[in-house]
Amino acid sequence: MYSAIVFLPLLGFLIAGLFGRRIGDRPSEIVTTTFLFISLLLSWIVFFRVGFSGAPFSAPVLGNWMTSGDLKIDWALRVDTLTAVMLVVVTTVSALVHLYSIGYMHEDPSRPRFFAYLSLFTFAMLMLVTADNLAQMFFGWEGVGLASYLLIGFWYEKPSANAAAMKAFVVNRVGDFGFALGIFLVFMLTKSISFDVIFAAAPGLAHKTIHIFGSNWDAMTLTCLLLFMGAMGKSAQFLLHTWLPDAMEGPTPVSALIHAATMVTAGVFMVARLSPLFEQSSTALAVVTVIGATTAFFAATIGLVQNDIKRVIAYSTCSQLGYMFVGLGVGGYSLGIFHLFTHAFFKALLFLGAGSVIHAMHHEQDMRKMGGLAKKIPITFWCMTAGTLALTGFPLTAGYFSKDAIIEAAYAAGLHSQAATYGYVLTVVAAGLTSFYSWRLVFMTFFGKPRWAEAVHGDAHGHDDHAHADQGHDDHGHDDHGHHALDPHESPNTMLIPLYVLSFGAIFAGMIFKGAFIGEDMTGFWRGSLFFGPHNHIMHAMEEIPKLAGLLPSLLMVLGFVIAYYFYIVSPETPVRLAERFQPLYQFLLNKWYFDELYDFLFVRPAFWLGRLFWKGGDGAIIDRLGPDGIAARVLDGSGWVARLQTGYIYNYAFAMLIGLAAIITYYLVYGAR
Repeated sequence: MYSAIVFLPLLGFLIAGLFGRRIGDRPSEIVTTTFLFISLLLSWIVFFRVGFSGAPFSAPVLGNWMTSGDLKIDWALRVDTLTAVMLVVVTTVSALVHLYSIGYMHEDPSRPRFFAYLSLFTFAMLMLVTADNLAQMFFGWEGVGLASYLLIGFWYEKPSANAAAMKAFVVNRVGDFGFALGIFLVFMLTKSISFDVIFAAAPGLAHKTIHIFGSNWDAMTLTCLLLFMGAMGKSAQFLLHTWLPDAMEGPTPVSALIHAATMVTAGVFMVARLSPLFEQSSTALAVVTVIGATTAFFAATIGLVQNDIKRVIAYSTCSQLGYMFVGLGVGGYSLGIFHLFTHAFFKALLFLGAGSVIHAMHHEQDMRKMGGLAKKIPITFWCMTAGTLALTGFPLTAGYFSKDAIIEAAYAAGLHSQAATYGYVLTVVAAGLTSFYSWRLVFMTFFGKPRWAEAVHGDAHGHDDHAHADQGHDDHGHDDHGHHALDPHESPNTMLIPLYVLSFGAIFAGMIFKGAFIGEDMTGFWRGSLFFGPHNHIMHAMEEIPKLAGLLPSLLMVLGFVIAYYFYIVSPETPVRLAERFQPLYQFLLNKWYFDELYDFLFVRPAFWLGRLFWKGGDGAIIDRLGPDGIAARVLDGSGWVARLQTGYIYNYAFAMLIGLAAIITYYLVYGAR
């Protein structure tokens, strides 16, 4: 069963990828989607069997990968409760994205390739979450990076898609370099990369030092920080976040798959899986908390002013990932995974709902050119409202149970940690900001005066640079509609069925699974797949915080809703006046804190300058002009001069002989008598 869950998507990838043109578009869609739904069914069976029925932990070995000295790496599928949770998340979202894509991409000429990439991505993610050692996890880690590059750059004819794919690939390589160094350090300390061995050795490594660069460093702190560097890249945390919004250049189903439940949550899963290591370093956990809280606040501020519907949701993803890391950083590993679980439902719902809006608006993504869509696409409206309620933490929705629990845990941990206090303050503020930009999206898109007619007649060609990330290659194949036939319409059932399923999860997943994940049943549910140190009492401490501290996120959620309602329903001219009055701040947020410009100045331009130096100065001037190419050119020049002496006329040769004879006689007359 475990092998079928992992390898059925790989089989779908091979069939659609190798034989897609031969078997046709529709069979490719059916084969890959069917295999994913089989994996989905088996994953839910494993979830209830392992998590609730007490099935024993298992890690069946598929075969030996390599053995070199002390290093032995086996292919093994580690199936415990943490794996089971991730299997459900990955296969559920991926299967629904496959089904949704049948409708969304129905006229794209490269559908077999698209569905092959989706299945490859899913296989790589499943390999990552079922890994039984760090090398196998790194294999899945890099596989996810490769597949995301292919999916983001799916429309490779678009320069912007190519640039976004390259950006995601390069930024992730920065984090992956740290992850690889962390793996090397783990092997140096434990002589193994197998999870069972390194987890058993972890307590003995506490306070052990390692000598590097002339100084002694705490071994576990350095190891965990390097591993977390990989998580920062994959999960788009502060400083390594810049690839995430640009990844919107891919088709909308790709955004749901990558940004909702799979690739970006890999870093969260990795930290939770390696909790026995992180528990040995309070410094590393403090860094995780600070980076997570900073990301939650930073991304939320940018989401306040974005006008592209997909980019608002993308920055929301970045912010919610910050919440997950705050939960992990304060020692509440189950809290971080619970938010990962609930977030998968409502964020996939919001992305796919946004795709349905884009479908209805015939490629338009600028919310300023929408409005009044609630009556035109009511199913999409209500589904996105359900996702927004969950995202903002409305009581009894999925986000309310998971996000508010993280904030409460940060407050409880803050009694003993300044980093946790920092985390609490920023996550509470981010909760208010999240409510504002989420309801801003709903009000601008679905309420108010319809503005699509204005977009056609008054500004038919003056679109924003990023207002058509899906238009460049006919995202969902509706050229026959065109912008001048703008009459918003509801999506087909293949796109609406996933919205129904995800809406149910967004509303009820928290209520159904709270007890198992973070409640009274969590000890039996997790059964050793997450590690809590002997001094980690965060789950108990969070139950004893003051009521006001627990209510504050909900109060700010209401405040964010009220402000958004006033700005975009009661007085739509107010945000325009505020943007004009605080123009520097508005531009600062609109330009994403100028991180892209900063990185361009610090890294991109110097890299291009260095590349040109090596190209023109090294390769062109030294190698080509002075090196082997230059020597060869001089030999050819000399040969040309010598060739001119070979005229073929006897009198020329006789004259040359006389000259030579005269030179020899002269030499002996001058120097021979000495």
